[in-house]
Amino acid sequence: MQLYQNLFSEFEEYVTPTDIIEFIYCPRFTYFMRNLGIRQYEEKRFKVQVGREKHLDKKQQNIKQIRKRIKGVSKEQEKYLVSKKYGLKGIVDEVYLLEDGTYAPLDYKFAEYKDKEFDTYKTQMAMYSLMLEEVYKTNVSKFFLVYLRSKNLLKEIEFDDKLRKKCVKYLSDYKKVIAGFYPKATASKARCIDCCYRNICEK
Repeated sequence: MQLYQNLFSEFEEYVTPTDIIEFIYCPRFTYFMRNLGIRQYEEKRFKVQVGREKHLDKKQQNIKQIRKRIKGVSKEQEKYLVSKKYGLKGIVDEVYLLEDGTYAPLDYKFAEYKDKEFDTYKTQMAMYSLMLEEVYKTNVSKFFLVYLRSKNLLKEIEFDDKLRKKCVKYLSDYKKVIAGFYPKATASKARCIDCCYRNICEK
């Protein structure tokens, strides 16, 4: 299927799931940062830094019974994954070998569960799933999220073809912007309020 064929050449820079999430949030964000080289200073934003520290702190705790609940045989932590096919790289919290012989990524989120999965979380995990399939030469049919602020609520999400195609489309659109295409800004103007590029962006 041409849809899944080499979106990135071996000479292009690898992108991360976080890059794609930022792109989905607002394509202009990617354009200003990657194409024009205008840095964002996210590390100085208090709410971002606090969120990261709490997330890291929670991950250090031993959350028991996860392997049993998802029927995992073994796991790898802080697994570095690279996909040459999609030009992706990233580190997922955990990778599980399941009883049925398949693999599944798992990530911890310092967030509350709001009756449905955030699209950003699903996209991030789908990107990890794409990489996992290439690294382990297997099919990934699901992934897991643990919501730390909802008493370690474990959610299983299907990695279906619809989600797969959506992620491949995101990667293709991202590549166009990196190549020089000036994208439209996000339709959600509320996102512009706290954006570090709001003073130079044409709404």
